[in-house]
Parts: sequence; C-alpha cells; structure tokens
Amino acid sequence: MPRFLSLPLLVILFAVNLQAAELADLVEPQSQIQKLAGDMKFTEGPVWEPKSQTVIFSDIPNSKLMAWNSTNGLTVFRESKNANGNILDLQGNLISCQHSGRNLIRIKEDGKTEIIVDNYKGHKLNSPNDVAVHQNGSFWFTDPPWGLWGSDNATELEGHWVYRVSPDTGVAEAVVTDLAMPNGIIFSPDFSRLYIADTGGHPRHPDETLRDAPDIIRCYKMTRKGELGKLLFTIDEGSDGMAMDVSGNLYTTHSGKINIFNTRGQVIGRIECPENPANVTFGGKDYKTLFITARTSLYSLAMKIQGAHGQQ
Repeated sequence: MPRFLSLPLLVILFAVNLQAAELADLVEPQSQIQKLAGDMKFTEGPVWEPKSQTVIFSDIPNSKLMAWNSTNGLTVFRESKNANGNILDLQGNLISCQHSGRNLIRIKEDGKTEIIVDNYKGHKLNSPNDVAVHQNGSFWFTDPPWGLWGSDNATELEGHWVYRVSPDTGVAEAVVTDLAMPNGIIFSPDFSRLYIADTGGHPRHPDETLRDAPDIIRCYKMTRKGELGKLLFTIDEGSDGMAMDVSGNLYTTHSGKINIFNTRGQVIGRIECPENPANVTFGGKDYKTLFITARTSLYSLAMKIQGAHGQQ
C-alpha cells in the first residue's frame, strides 16, 4: 500500500501530572506526552501495524488514512472515504470504518480492498464509526449517523445500532439496539467482556426516549461461544475511541482527557491532553507506547504496562 507526502519528524513534549498512585503504576515515571505530528483536520482510529512498526490513523475530513513511524515521520498512507475507526483483523489486514462509504472494509497487504459489510437487511448502513474483532473472527461495530449529517445521504435504518458480522456468513446482525449514539467499542484482553461507549442522545434521534440519553459506557459479559451476554455494569461517562491494557484497564477519551478505569469500572486516573483526544491505541515494539489521536495531531506517551491484543 503506497505511502507518500513525507513530512519532517516533529517531536514536542508536554508534561504529565501523575497524581494518582495507580496511574503512576501504569505510566513511565517522568514520562511526557510527545507531539509526533500535527496540522491535520480531525484525527481518529489509530492502530499499530507491527510489521512496518507504524501507527496508522484517520484524518476524517481530509478523507485520508495517515501513517507515522520513527523513520519517516508523517506520511499519507492511502485515500479513504472519510475513514474513522481502524483495527487489524486476525490475519493482520487493516479493517476500516468508512463514513461516506457507509461500510466496513478490509485493506489487504497488496493494497486491494474488499467490502466486509455495507448493509443491514438490504438497507444501507448509517456511517460505521468504530470496530472490534473477536477471537472467533467476528467483527463488532457501531453505526451512528454522524457521517451522514451535512450530506445529501439519508438514513435508511430505524436506529443507531451495534452489529456483529458473522465470520461464517458475512451477514450483519443487530446485537444492541437501545443506545442513542454508540461510539467506541472494544473487547477485554480475554474476550470475556465487551465495552461499548454511548455518547448520548441527540434531538434528531428517532426514538424520543433516547433523545436525552446520557453519556455512558456499558460493560457486557461475553459467552464462551462469543455471543453477547448480560450487562455487568455501566460507567457514567462517555467516550469516543477506547483502548485496553493487559490487566484489563480501560482507556477512554472524554472531556479533554484520557480516563483510565479498572475492571470494576472505577476510575484509576486521568491524563490531561494538549488537545481533546478522540482515540487511543497501544503500539511500539513492546506495545508499551500509547498513541493518541487528538483533533489535529498525533501524540504518544511511554507506558509501564503493555497494551492488550495488538490488533485493537
């Protein structure tokens, strides 16, 4: 897959205040947030690609997937249809949620793409936002309508739902239908839990009961067969994109901070960011670097703890 438009390597440091003892156990002492690249429009969906030691992420309004590594700095990875969330599948292919494409696609190593899903029961998806892959190969993605607003495209579905795509049939199944604006989605390290963020209601929501919905994160139990189980607990804060470390701590992006919660849904600490963060992922040779997409820029933070299943 081609890369071009190489830009100068940029590193700017921002101090991190580690007040919580638990947070000091996760972040390297004296660590500083590094600005790696800037001057983009709205960055999202970071994912670490281990073969090339590169973090790939979206610049949504510019309709580009960007790439950064320590050798080349910032480059354009490829054009996109307003891509948002990105992950790697179990084979290491890039999986991308495309707003204006209204689909979930797979980008193979040779650069060729294939559509994984673009409809639910024959109706076009809204604008897929974020995606997670289960160890059984199924894809789970959120589908709010943000990518449709301001365009001539109309919603063809009754709501903003969370879907599971079967690895056997490739067919999408609606698995959560009572959220207002489902956003970030991620599995726990052992795939026994699924976390889904809801960024609240909106006046345009077709269901009046969801128009004033609060920002929350739900934690569901997953069955051994890889099916959605009961609701375990709810965190009374929202999030955009999310990440997981190997201990099962949840890293969320909300209100200008990276917020870290333990496996009981209790806050461990909060990290102030230079810009309002939209998403995070672990990467680096040992998966101990936290990459942060924040509005116009890409940042990193050195961690003590390793990130969970690198494909997310």
